[in-house]
Amino acid sequence: MILSREQVEQVAFLARLELTGEEKDKLTGHLNQILEHFHKLQELDTDDVEPTSHVIPVENVFREDKARPSLPVEEALANAPEQQDNCFAVPRIVET
Repeated sequence: MILSREQVEQVAFLARLELTGEEKDKLTGHLNQILEHFHKLQELDTDDVEPTSHVIPVENVFREDKARPSLPVEEALANAPEQQDNCFAVPRIVET
């Protein structure tokens, strides 16, 4: 599949991109090269290849969840401009 300049213009319009004529020509060439690479990849036999989400193994590194003391309320609220019932008091921004 080869993209025409008109198709690139349509995609740019939908993406709200304002492109010069030179940029449209350049992007048309770049996008067509990318599509050629995908066409080559489609020729490969991938029947015995397991689907993967990453090319290398990825695993999360979790630390043990241990309870530990936090800041005392007085210290946490020490620089608060306003306090109410051991909480930060902030202006109401949601109208009901």
